[in-house]
Amino acid sequence: MYAIIDIGSNTIRLVIYKAENNSYTVLLNKKEMAALASYVHDNMMSGAGIDKACHALTTFKKIVNELNISNVYAFATAALRNVANSNQAVQEIEYRTGLKIDVISGRAEATLDFIGIAGTAALKSGLMIDIGGASTELVAYENMKIKQAVSLPLGSLSAYNKYTNHFFPNKDEREKISSKILSLLEAEKQINFAAEYQNICGVGGTIRAAKKLYNQIFSLSPQNNTIQAKYINNIIKPFLSKKNKNHIDRSSLDTLLDIVPERIRTILPGTIILEALVEHFAAQNIFVSQAGVREGYLSKIVLKEFDDIEV
Repeated sequence: MYAIIDIGSNTIRLVIYKAENNSYTVLLNKKEMAALASYVHDNMMSGAGIDKACHALTTFKKIVNELNISNVYAFATAALRNVANSNQAVQEIEYRTGLKIDVISGRAEATLDFIGIAGTAALKSGLMIDIGGASTELVAYENMKIKQAVSLPLGSLSAYNKYTNHFFPNKDEREKISSKILSLLEAEKQINFAAEYQNICGVGGTIRAAKKLYNQIFSLSPQNNTIQAKYINNIIKPFLSKKNKNHIDRSSLDTLLDIVPERIRTILPGTIILEALVEHFAAQNIFVSQAGVREGYLSKIVLKEFDDIEV
């Protein structure tokens, strides 16, 4: 058995896998909504953020020890890699928890996302998007081979912190989030990205949460894993703050609390990022994957598979 701990900007998650015969089974999946990106001030991870990470990791380590699992791997993404005190913060967390933490680059995160979906992807060619808490990864691929991978330093939680003045974004803030993600994308040399992608593979908690809202709004089965791009606005619009008001109506708030309570601050900024990207690439459908960076880390880093893909 293998324990993978994913230290993300929104959540810290422990997943225990049983791997055999070139396949894996999830035995346990537990998360803490740590919101580490909220503890970044002046591009420094605060002591409170380090305490938050240590608390979650200590809890997870106890679970792993009780299950007598020796193969434990922890990795961190944007919340720890992008701060100026990354090395000091990671060293303190390692010292206090006894865990070795692998801080992966943005390109590595995007590549591992792709490897994670490789065994389950419905699309053999296209574009993959993962909207995390503090970064957004995009991978252009063809015949299940990566053409280009990029990481943009804006995610659902960082967009909320930077561009939302009240609990929910308004129309102007929506436009600022959209403009920012597109300007970051424009700054990348997208030499291997197509101008349009009819279908996109969506990865990560933000897009999975958007799918839950989509299924609720359109009375679809929870097993539906496809979002029609033209209806993303229907996910966002009911929950935007109205002009000169800092609240949304009670029924809309109840919907968020019922469907995505743990992402009530970040689901709208994250879905706004998704909408901007799918409109930019003229996408028609988003196929939502249940796999992602953790499965990619297990396959590539732990089990040493996918030798033909560099990370």
